[in-house]
Amino acid sequence: MKGEELAAQSPWLTQMPPPAPPLEGEREADVCVIGGGFAGLSCALALRGEGLDVVVLEAESAGYGASGRNAGHLTPTIGKDLPTLCSLYSEEKVRGLVRLASTSIAHVEGLIRDHAIECDYEPVGNVISAVHPKQHASIERAARAAQAHDLEGELLDAAGMERRGLPRSFTCGYHETRGGVLDPGKLLRGIRAAALAAGSALHEGSPATQIHDGSPAVVETPRGRVRCRHVVIATNAYTPSLGRLRSAALRIQVQLFHTEPLTPAQREAVGWAGRAGIYTAHEILESYRWTADHRILGGSKFIRAGYGDRVLPDTDPRLCARLEAVFRERFPELPDVRVERHWGGPIFMSLDFLPRVGRGGRHQNLLHAIGWAGHGVAQASYAGVMLADLLCERAGPGAALWSRRSIPLPPEPLRWLAFRGLTGWFESVDRRVDKAVVRRRPRPAVGRRS
Repeated sequence: MKGEELAAQSPWLTQMPPPAPPLEGEREADVCVIGGGFAGLSCALALRGEGLDVVVLEAESAGYGASGRNAGHLTPTIGKDLPTLCSLYSEEKVRGLVRLASTSIAHVEGLIRDHAIECDYEPVGNVISAVHPKQHASIERAARAAQAHDLEGELLDAAGMERRGLPRSFTCGYHETRGGVLDPGKLLRGIRAAALAAGSALHEGSPATQIHDGSPAVVETPRGRVRCRHVVIATNAYTPSLGRLRSAALRIQVQLFHTEPLTPAQREAVGWAGRAGIYTAHEILESYRWTADHRILGGSKFIRAGYGDRVLPDTDPRLCARLEAVFRERFPELPDVRVERHWGGPIFMSLDFLPRVGRGGRHQNLLHAIGWAGHGVAQASYAGVMLADLLCERAGPGAALWSRRSIPLPPEPLRWLAFRGLTGWFESVDRRVDKAVVRRRPRPAVGRRS
């Protein structure tokens, strides 16, 4: 592989096992799951637990989408943020969504424990952080909303940030103590192995080319077909290529990076001894965390979308340069640390930032679980339980999603104009904060961190 191609590939995708064989010929199953990421594989695992015969079809290789390209934060965030949820929905609905997010974290921790998945999980939580006093009010709102909904956490002033061992560029924060950080590639590989061990059939290199809406339903691939009682669409940002759920969510491109491994002296200079993950209080957040091999992984902040769900390149060189510039601003202690790799990929986001989970089709046998809006490590990994509950007509935590009325996206060109308008406003708010950061003196160090 050429150097520039390697630099654009997610480090997690280099960890995947040899691919399963593609589907050949015709077979029958109770359920055909389309998509081999966190959502699809968790569905296979959960539905095998219900005694159903499951076939998983993956167009590329398991984890090829956002499951194999994300930053590895396991957080209780659902929707845009908790204060926004409180402004949009009833108290009963918000409590249901908060319960779902918390249950999702516990479920992932249970998967890691029960299947002995070695994924470098650190249950250190994540900190919603301000980079300037202009953002302190939003941090306080987040803390009040979390306290009102019985979420575990701690509001941190400058001294509290110091006590928790967080980098000095972050001025205050709210520490979400549930969850933490992990290697999403290893987690995906562990769930894949568990689904196969449970008796699921996986066919990689097998894109679904057509879904015949019937009873039974039929899913076609280039070299075979599956006749099944139920179909699960777990293709997230690749859903538009199926010709279904076109108004559910928008395909958005996000980029990440990681540095070379830091030396002990460089790690001491940063003073990030607490190792909690960080995401900022910007309208379009920045995220940062340590990896197990002492790199700083960061990104997001700048997002792109193609007109009409057009597929964009995974990385944009201009955004690579802008992300590196922001990294230098947040971590001035590391002027000589090299950014070693950039990568990116699409996520799927609905207008209200909430996942889309439900069922449809003429016979109500086409189920879907998509639109994780960047929170898929927790919630997509819980998708299997949600869909098992939906299929078996049980009232589980996922009912907070499938019982709500979803807001459809408008057709083009209104969809594109809405995206540009919304992101333009978000970016203008964030620019004002970032310009103020440049003018502000950094928070001084208080003693030595260890």
